[in-house]
Amino acid sequence: MKRYLNDWAARRVERPLPVFASPAEFTAWRAERQANFHRALGIDKYLQAERTPLNIRVSGVIDDQAYRLEKLYYESLPGLYVAGHLYIPRELSSPAPGVLYVCGHHRNQKIQYQDHARRLAQLGFVTLIIDTVQNGEVFGEHHGTYSRGWFDWVSKGYTPAAIEVWNAIRGLDLLSARDEVDEQRLGVTGHSGGGSISWWTMCADDRVKAIAASSGTGHEASHLRERTLDRHCDCNFPNNPFGWSLIEQYALAAPRPVLIVAPDRDAVFQIDSVEDVFGRLKGLYASLGAEDRLKLFAFRSAHMYTPESRKQIFSWLLRHLAGQEVSPAVVEDIDGERLPDEQLLVYGGQPPADDRSLTVQEWFIPAARPVMPDSPQMLEQCRDNLVARLRQESFSAFPPAAGPCKPVIRQRTWNKPQTSWWFLFDYEAEAYWQLQGELHGAAPEPAEGSALRPLAVTLRMTGDERGKGAFALLQSASSSWLKARLDPRGTGDTAWGAEWHWHIRRAAALLGGTVASMRVWDTLRGIEALRNIPGVDSKRIVLSGSGEMAVVALYAALLDGNIAAVILDHPPDTLDAPDASRESPCFKEVINALRHADLPQTAACLWPAKLVFVGELPDGYRLTRDVYERMGGSVQVVSCAKEIHFSALI
Repeated sequence: MKRYLNDWAARRVERPLPVFASPAEFTAWRAERQANFHRALGIDKYLQAERTPLNIRVSGVIDDQAYRLEKLYYESLPGLYVAGHLYIPRELSSPAPGVLYVCGHHRNQKIQYQDHARRLAQLGFVTLIIDTVQNGEVFGEHHGTYSRGWFDWVSKGYTPAAIEVWNAIRGLDLLSARDEVDEQRLGVTGHSGGGSISWWTMCADDRVKAIAASSGTGHEASHLRERTLDRHCDCNFPNNPFGWSLIEQYALAAPRPVLIVAPDRDAVFQIDSVEDVFGRLKGLYASLGAEDRLKLFAFRSAHMYTPESRKQIFSWLLRHLAGQEVSPAVVEDIDGERLPDEQLLVYGGQPPADDRSLTVQEWFIPAARPVMPDSPQMLEQCRDNLVARLRQESFSAFPPAAGPCKPVIRQRTWNKPQTSWWFLFDYEAEAYWQLQGELHGAAPEPAEGSALRPLAVTLRMTGDERGKGAFALLQSASSSWLKARLDPRGTGDTAWGAEWHWHIRRAAALLGGTVASMRVWDTLRGIEALRNIPGVDSKRIVLSGSGEMAVVALYAALLDGNIAAVILDHPPDTLDAPDASRESPCFKEVINALRHADLPQTAACLWPAKLVFVGELPDGYRLTRDVYERMGGSVQVVSCAKEIHFSALI
């Protein structure tokens, strides 16, 4: 799996950027891509709606000979407060360029980076420096998948990159509304996480005319190969339902001025990957006649600023926002003076009582509202729409072209006294993956021209060492049935250890897939392989799964569209729930799925296929039962596998 992910990332990074015949062609491509970028982040609905008032409050003012500092906070959305400092140069004779400084992950954020914002003001920039929801004066959460095990974020299509970009966009709104600011000359800069958000803000907002991203640039091949991903906060990476490379996302900044600042001893952004990004983007900039607007400043340092890197940033912003050609060798560095922390606090230790920053991950991307179809025609339309959206945004990582899937039988065995048989077979899920399955049946063995028999398929669970546990779900099927087990990746011969769980899950999501979506594909291919075995009745197939594999069975049945019945053994009733333990072998996340439908609504779309729940009916699936009853059918609930009546399912 590790090698597969590394190769997948390498292919993604090597994918060439489009070649454009004219600037107009690039502009059209970029407009379409940017709209999808907004969609991927989940900010499209906020951009399309009328923006809510910022309700700016100033909690204090500090006067200096060179600038005026306003300690303020604003509401990027109602109740979502952003604390910041606005540095306004003294004696402005005309509107000045504005710079938004987005902080990296330091506990004190805007206070830690005060001398950077102050220096920008001394250079003539109206500068707004803002906290993230992770640190500063309100401690929200950036580490959902990084350390919390909140992989429901993947199903929501949420990463902290979305909220930080949105807060930055509203920060640009604040700057644009100030009389002291020329709204046609706005720039963004920051370090580390702030370097990444500088990129993503420029990609999302055309008002940004220049950025300087410090220690925030790299590509996914390096993040996986060197496992720097494991040290990265979630905010560095936008949600990626469309399977874009980071380079393809960075391309949305073109042809505007971008300075990439990169230490060559950075532990989280390897210099060779930065150089790769620069080289690829340089070709794009050159084709657009803007080669001088892209610059890489690499230097010997760890993951930090140096006087030389800061001076490069100041010179770049002076050139592209203020129209001043000031060499980095001439421009002055920060003065190093520090105002006391207490003097710079915006809230004074008491954030607004109605602040929603701590829960932003729960509501920023709203979940889809369940639909209750009142006719078979409406249900069919709901199902078609859901399948189309899932294929576009949740399962876009499926291999684009897959040849016929035929099983290769590796072992044929008779059970004593030769009344039954079983086969071990391999099948190719995709070029990298040769997976295994097992097929059982009563004598005689299937052969060309054999009478067709119904087939019950079950999915092997993680940790099912010998693969026998999966067959427990099929124990009540009579001898007239064929019984099969499929081993999706991560089970059986392709299992990996618990120490890889979180890396693999985060890596897959970065690339635009998940372990669950891979397993759905494996299941679809396995069913195709089984249909190619003589004697299998392709119209009488029952698919089953337990726990996390119930999620896989559910989506595979929906996408297949020709499954007679589905058995869900103790399924989760939502994707909107974290898996907090690093040892937990739970891989149920599906990118963006909650934007379209949670599991109960998805299960309802299986109608008219028969549906069986083993164990008590989870509360969420009452909706599924209600939809089935409206359609004139029913959902069967049994306490254990022995009570499943397979003959009633076909």
